[in-house]
Amino acid sequence: MGEVKELDEGRILAAVDHTLLRPTATWEEIRQICDDGVAYGCASVCIPPSHVRQAAEYLAGKLPVCTVIGFPNGYATTAVKALEAQDAIANGASEIDMVVNLGWVKDGRWSDVLAELRAVKAACGEHILKVIVETCQLTQEEKVKLCELVTESGADFIKTSTGFSSGGATAEDVALLRAHVGAQVQVKAAGGIASLEDAQTFLDLGAARLGTSRIVALVKG
Repeated sequence: MGEVKELDEGRILAAVDHTLLRPTATWEEIRQICDDGVAYGCASVCIPPSHVRQAAEYLAGKLPVCTVIGFPNGYATTAVKALEAQDAIANGASEIDMVVNLGWVKDGRWSDVLAELRAVKAACGEHILKVIVETCQLTQEEKVKLCELVTESGADFIKTSTGFSSGGATAEDVALLRAHVGAQVQVKAAGGIASLEDAQTFLDLGAARLGTSRIVALVKG
């Protein structure tokens, strides 16, 4: 084991997309996520699309609202994903996390994957688009190819995971994504981030955002 680094809670919290995507989430739970996101200086709250308008009105600009598109499986059509993104932005979302079409990835339909990424980015306009690639389902070659396509598409982030599949963020994947995306593309680690130590490790490896439901609770103690 190497030297133990002192944890920087402020740095960690400032990178957190404070997340609640459970299908049964109630408005009271979403409201609490919003309150905690503001109180603890998070980067955003990441919530289901059906709660975006109410949360955006409740937050009144105090914190960006992020939501998910084509979630969690990624196999909606491109037109539906673009419409979802437009609707979410019209409702007050500032950031869009979209799941890539994994079937197309497995079929090597790279031109279709790229066209979809570009279409959703166009629908987002100046708003942030994060592309969820679900690293636990990919080969190393597929991860590297998606880094290339996300960079080419003009998307703002590549994101490891939905948190709803067989695995979440790993140090190896965060390092690999950071090494292969363009300099203008940022990395979001998400899924299974269960400790402040893991969160700081992902930041040290080059992640700029952390998708997690647990970090604020850990800081609250």
